[in-house]
Amino acid sequence: MSTFKVQDPTTGEVLETFDTATDAEVTAAIDAAHAAYAEWGARPITERAEIASKVARLFDAKKDELAVIAGQEMGKPYSEAVEEAEFASAIIGYYADHGAEFAADQEIPTESDGTAIIRRRPIGVLLGIMPWNFPYYQIARFAGPNLVLGNTILLKDANLCPRSALAVQQIMDEAGVPRGVYTNLFADHDQVARIIADPRVQGVSLTGSERAGAIVAEQAGRNLKKAVLELGGSDPYIILDSDDVKKAADTAWATRMYNTGQACNSNKRIIVMEDIYDEFVDRLVELAKAMKPGTPKEASADDVYSALSSREAAEHLYEQIQTAVQEGATLRVGGELSDTGAYISPAVLTDIAPGTKAYSEELFGPVAAVYKVASDEEALELANSSDFGLGGAVFSTNVERAKKIASRLEVGMANVNTPAGEGAELPFGGVKRSGYGRELGPLGMDEFVNKQLYYVSR
Repeated sequence: MSTFKVQDPTTGEVLETFDTATDAEVTAAIDAAHAAYAEWGARPITERAEIASKVARLFDAKKDELAVIAGQEMGKPYSEAVEEAEFASAIIGYYADHGAEFAADQEIPTESDGTAIIRRRPIGVLLGIMPWNFPYYQIARFAGPNLVLGNTILLKDANLCPRSALAVQQIMDEAGVPRGVYTNLFADHDQVARIIADPRVQGVSLTGSERAGAIVAEQAGRNLKKAVLELGGSDPYIILDSDDVKKAADTAWATRMYNTGQACNSNKRIIVMEDIYDEFVDRLVELAKAMKPGTPKEASADDVYSALSSREAAEHLYEQIQTAVQEGATLRVGGELSDTGAYISPAVLTDIAPGTKAYSEELFGPVAAVYKVASDEEALELANSSDFGLGGAVFSTNVERAKKIASRLEVGMANVNTPAGEGAELPFGGVKRSGYGRELGPLGMDEFVNKQLYYVSR
């Protein structure tokens, strides 16, 4: 059965299909991962880190090839796809360089007659369920720390990016990652449930929708497995004041259009103080009107937008925009669905009222939803009114004013005077319905780990 397929979102043409794994192949993959763990987890961490360094170098060396694949599969602008592959390389290299430090034994004071040490040890086979919107970065932030730590990985990628998944598998193989330590699986939903239930599998990490997160969390809980979930977001992006409104709007727009608006921590709710609101919105409308559709290669230009990941995604976003207008929102520009392919013209929505669907739903695409507020407290109340809690940003010429609001955001990542703090060393994750657990930074290596008490009596 061919449920994994490469379908060019710019045209709708199906370029290639891949068969879903058989149940026998899934069983063999679990067997191999479990067997490999005994040897991989016992190796010195320096040896695992050396192999991870080779993986990192290959991501960088193959970045142009990887970028083309991502464009074919989900329409990612070429320049952004190159940056993504570079970031994946940096993430894996970060854990190769710092993994031994993060996993080092930690002696803790004790009043008893003995020595107490916290040892950080791998736990075994892990399942990663990854999304399509960042096909390399998402895998890197899950696989990097866990490979260095000594866990083994079964990787179920999104159905629409099988070539990306196979390219990552090839990188792992070329770098010398042993058989069974990293295994890509074209598994279906029933097979995923069986993997989670297998007693040899010790944990699962998912990046995806709320619905998928709820299902996986239930399966993990039923089987007493550790889970990390990175789900949706409706990040507030608060502009309290600005001495250059045009520049502030340009930055907000570029942030919102990154990856054609298909990023979990994108600025999906832009909250602007009333004294600069009109000028700000007018500039967004000007920028949106200037944009034209193009291929992933062409979309590397600032005034060209690419297709969404699929026709289905484009149609869903179009319906959300139409519903928003029907419920009283103002569509200032854009929101038009192409006749073919998966293009939605970049849109600016305003006058979104509480209680409407657009007020609470995640708009996953090139839509800037802008809200007007009259005070800092109103901005904060609006920002925290969402069920999501991934990230948020606050801008002001008065840093202390921005910090005061940012410190009260109910999010996993709060930023001041920048759209987002990003780097391999900076933890990523959310609260509320945006999930739980952290990836990246030192915390990313502290999830799927046995924090073992090792006590030696004197």
